[in-house]
Amino acid sequence: MGKILNVTQVTDNRFLNMYDLDVEDKNGNRHSYQVASRARHKEALKLSTGENKPDGVIIYALYGEKQEQVVLIRQYRYSIGTYIYEFPAGLVDEGEDFHAAGIRELWEETGLTFHPIETDPIYSKPYFTTIGMTDEACAAVYGTAEGEISKKGQEETEEIEVVLADRKEVLRILKEEHVSLMCAYMMMHFLHDDPKKPFGFLEGCKV
Repeated sequence: MGKILNVTQVTDNRFLNMYDLDVEDKNGNRHSYQVASRARHKEALKLSTGENKPDGVIIYALYGEKQEQVVLIRQYRYSIGTYIYEFPAGLVDEGEDFHAAGIRELWEETGLTFHPIETDPIYSKPYFTTIGMTDEACAAVYGTAEGEISKKGQEETEEIEVVLADRKEVLRILKEEHVSLMCAYMMMHFLHDDPKKPFGFLEGCKV
């Protein structure tokens, strides 16, 4: 198994930092490896703590009397220079429960009120997002949303359009638009769930 010999912090930013790792592979050869992280200092890296606390939360919210629409956002991202469809999401503050973060983030990005439902932890616990580049992990919350769409809670740097998509629109988006991977997978669940049984995919955890 490979070894991490030394970690050097390269940047000191609020939301994302770069770290250089001096590593030794399974054959004893030395290499340099770069990792991006939400950690503010190297002692907080997951490779240092061994803990998998959620850096962010992703919100799967259904809208409407029959819960026939899913809440999406269409957001401009500098990394690709254009818009992409995502689920509402955001960072979990230090000491904040990720369910509470989901309620806060949905309101900030969409103006909607979120009502979480209880799920088996296998569906909500933090999973790693892009492990080849970062130690970031995101939890997921599921529930219903109500209210009127508003941009009052959005930050100046955010360019977000709120989209309430039915199954026909979800299918079009998957076929024609830029979509984040996690959003795409969840949209596929929404697409194939029985309309009479919202959140049906959350009930299949027994083995």
